[in-house]
Amino acid sequence: MRLPISGLVLALAWPCAAATLTFHINGDDSAAGARGWSAILSSIGLQSTGTQADVEIISAGASSAESDWSQRVEHGTILILEGGSPLAASFGFRATAQHISVQSIEDLRAPQLRIIWEQAVEVPVFEMPAVGSPDVAKLFTRERHQKAPLVAGFRRGSGAVLWVAAPPGPHGYDRFPYLPQALADLGLTAPFRSAHLWAFFDSAYRSRVDLDYFAPRWRKAGIAALHVAAWHYWEPDPEADEYLRHLIDACHRNGIQVYAWVELPHVSERFWDQHPEWREKTALLQDAQLDWRKLMNLTNRAAFAEVSRGLRGLVDRFDWDGVNLAELYFESLEGHDDPARFTPMNQDVRAEFQTATGIDPIELFNPKSPRYYKTSSEGMARFLDFRADLARRQQAEWIAQVEDVRKTKPWLDLTLTHVDDRFDTSMREKIGADTSQTLPLLAQHDFTFLIEDPATIWNLGPQRYPQIAARYAAVTPRTDKLAIDINVVERYQDVYPTKQQTGSELFSLLHVAAAAFPRVAVYFENSILAPDLPLLPSAAAAVQRAERSGEKLVVESRAGVGAAWSGPALVDGRPWPVASDTIVWLAPGSHLIQPAAVKPVLRLVDLNAELHSAASIPGGIEFAYRSSARALANFETPPTRFQIDGADAHPLTLGNMVMLPRGQHVVTAFR
Repeated sequence: MRLPISGLVLALAWPCAAATLTFHINGDDSAAGARGWSAILSSIGLQSTGTQADVEIISAGASSAESDWSQRVEHGTILILEGGSPLAASFGFRATAQHISVQSIEDLRAPQLRIIWEQAVEVPVFEMPAVGSPDVAKLFTRERHQKAPLVAGFRRGSGAVLWVAAPPGPHGYDRFPYLPQALADLGLTAPFRSAHLWAFFDSAYRSRVDLDYFAPRWRKAGIAALHVAAWHYWEPDPEADEYLRHLIDACHRNGIQVYAWVELPHVSERFWDQHPEWREKTALLQDAQLDWRKLMNLTNRAAFAEVSRGLRGLVDRFDWDGVNLAELYFESLEGHDDPARFTPMNQDVRAEFQTATGIDPIELFNPKSPRYYKTSSEGMARFLDFRADLARRQQAEWIAQVEDVRKTKPWLDLTLTHVDDRFDTSMREKIGADTSQTLPLLAQHDFTFLIEDPATIWNLGPQRYPQIAARYAAVTPRTDKLAIDINVVERYQDVYPTKQQTGSELFSLLHVAAAAFPRVAVYFENSILAPDLPLLPSAAAAVQRAERSGEKLVVESRAGVGAAWSGPALVDGRPWPVASDTIVWLAPGSHLIQPAAVKPVLRLVDLNAELHSAASIPGGIEFAYRSSARALANFETPPTRFQIDGADAHPLTLGNMVMLPRGQHVVTAFR
């Protein structure tokens, strides 16, 4: 007797398989479903091949003349079956005569997540292998109301079978967000990982959590740095300061850098309350309290001096690794069409513009004035130019302030987060963001330019990132200093199947962005859903080529990557010391990995920096790295002696974690 999958939920635990490297689509490669599978599997690092592969997909309607699928699954193949077919039936997934229309679905790992398909699809109700049969399937996804099965699978031997009721759609995330997670549950191990993600962090969402628990969890998810909402700590407060020191310490012990994320011209709640005379004004001459930000008039020299003192005090009180000057421009996303949000209209800005042009900019919003922007565009055009230049001047001023702090804290990194205005060119007019004026600052100052994905394009797919990268490459030679920020939030546009990016959509965004930019950041740590964390580092890994031949693996990457590997390894024929028992960390370029007989006497198991080279030496390890902030190096056993750039050194150690200097250096460590 066969039972419908509907309503049957089995929690199974299966052993982890070896790394899964390749996939092959049996069917029309140009079909929408095939493109979807390619996007899904590529997003977590699998490589497409035209021959037999670790993962085999039988597309709906594809012929499956091969008769040994059962044996191949027994010996390690992960077989993906779409819809109903004799092959699916042979594995226990049989279509009944009943059909249903599917548009709202439930994934059992996140049952509260609303998953809505843009178009309803009619599918049969399927049965699964009965309880007591050799293949006991796990149900992953079902239709929300009638509970009909949509995604299920089981392990057999060292392989597995995953069945889906319908193709995933042309983008890969159109219908079933969590297909990568289902494959991981069935034994798929993604082959590569990155350990260089940045994430924004707001302690208001984590005020009561166990930081010693969360910090290793973040690092395991590939997070290299937290950019912490520093406005909560602007003024000294014993309880808040103790929390932040604990956070920084927990992060450092787990190889995570911590940046002070500053949102000028928002300073802090207390600063707003204490200084009403310095509050920014909108075009309605109201105090500029816009959403959560309470904006201050930094054009005013007294206000600037006081905020500068506050910033220095904030940086001095804590052991930061860097400072992020974020969103230092003006409101609003509707531009001058929304005077209730349009800034800056404080008295200092108005006086400066009037001195230069003879125009009080408040007249531009007065319907009775001959300069009213709806009847005369000239004055507004001049003010928008002035406003963009003012944003550039303020960015330069605050970069100079951080560089002055660097004189006493030379290890500090600096990031400038700036909304994209190359892809969405309306940003200059709306908020004063003008990359063409800001990027030249890279010629005089050392900072990372973090491009923020504007809300207006959050509904577009991952292919926007190569386009954004190309537009910035056209306006700066310093593409090595560019980074991209992915906003993982609920979007205001009509988007499917989920309002917030998760699963395959999030992985595709990360994967394409990582191939286009040297650095990827995520906004924000708390918005990344729990099912996404295990595969996050694999999605962020950028590998150009990977080929396996017997026990050997060739990996080519532009930025360096971690390759899943069991046991000691040789890299390019030499014992390799930058590895753990499960990961071999590679420098940029093309490298050959193969098994080694013994592991090195000293291993570097994690490095929060760009690895340039490494070698095992008698009694220790030598490696070269580059880092824009202090580097954090985690050794398998604590070294007893260090040299940095050939000179004896005594770096700060936190257990097995060693804090190394900012910049480009060669480290020699002895056991």
